[in-house]
Amino acid sequence: MRTESALAAALGLLLTAAPVRAHHAFSAEFDANKPVKLHGTVSKMEWINPHAWIHIDVKRDDGRVEKWMIEGGTPNTLLRRGFTRKSLLPGTEIVVDGYQAKDGSMKANGRDLTFPDGRKLFLGSSGTGAPRDGSDPREPNR
Repeated sequence: MRTESALAAALGLLLTAAPVRAHHAFSAEFDANKPVKLHGTVSKMEWINPHAWIHIDVKRDDGRVEKWMIEGGTPNTLLRRGFTRKSLLPGTEIVVDGYQAKDGSMKANGRDLTFPDGRKLFLGSSGTGAPRDGSDPREPNR
């Protein structure tokens, strides 16, 4: 009986640790040497854990529209930084500075989001290995 209880407890710990293991560091997916500046229109905002995702349509000079996915911080972190569920409605024009995915796909880790009126919001996740570029107001000056 004691062995079964210990086994059940160990299995429970392993199962609850799985979501933590799934969380990735910046360098696992994004390339600090591939900065991007994307001018686009919000098509969708996903408030999901562990990272919120902003989907934008970026119109290129030749008229093609690229569909980009921008990873932000956690929904809770974004809410504390001033985002609301109405901040990024479909059709909102934005500029995103960030870093492209290592695989070259149209996916990026967002650092800053700028609205047409010049307001800026910090999107990045601090402490995940993302480059220190001064975007995070809590980052120590170096």
